[in-house]
Amino acid sequence: MRYLVHTVLLFALCSTQAFANDTHLVELIVFRQGSESMPASRTAPDNWANGAPAITADMQRSTHLGHLAEKLTPEHGYQILLHKAWLQSSNEETSVQTAISEGLEHFDHYPVEGTLTFEFDRTSTVQFDLWINQFNPEQTLLSSEHFKQNAIVANGQVTFVDYSTLGALIRIQAQQTSTQANDASHAEDFE
Repeated sequence: MRYLVHTVLLFALCSTQAFANDTHLVELIVFRQGSESMPASRTAPDNWANGAPAITADMQRSTHLGHLAEKLTPEHGYQILLHKAWLQSSNEETSVQTAISEGLEHFDHYPVEGTLTFEFDRTSTVQFDLWINQFNPEQTLLSSEHFKQNAIVANGQVTFVDYSTLGALIRIQAQQTSTQANDASHAEDFE
C-alpha cells in the first residue's frame, strides 16, 4: 500500500498539470553581437505592444543572471540592450502576451520595445517580437532592427536565442503556489 501511495504521488508530480503553475519567474537578457546592426526594411510600428499588458513595477524582480551578463561586455564584442526579470502570470488560455520595453520613451517608442508571447508547459514556447530602435536628434525613429524568433525554453534552464546580430538569454522558472506548497508538506503525512 505504501508503494501505491508513492506511485500515485510520482504520477501526480510528473503530470503536465503539475507544471501548469499560475506564475513563472522570467529573466531576459537581450544583447547585440558585434558592432554592426541590420536595420529592418521599416521602422517599428506605432502599435508595437499590440494591446498586450506591459510589465508593471510590482511584477519586476531582481535579476539573477548577472554572472552571465558580466561576460557580455564590449571587450568581448557584446552590448546588453535589456536585462529584466519579472513574474509572469498565466491563466487557462493557451498563450499569454506581454509588452516589454527598456529605455527612455520618445513619442511612444523606446530603444527596445516589443512583445513576448508565452505558452507555458514542461518546456515553454516563447515568441519574440522585439524592435531595437535608433533615434535621430529630434527623437523620432531613424531605424529599427526586428528580432522575431520562436524558442523552446526548458523550465529552469537558461536558453540562448540567436538572431543574426542580436541574441537573447532567457530563463523561465515555475513558481510554487501556496496550494502546491501545502500539498508538498502534506505528502510527508503519507509516509
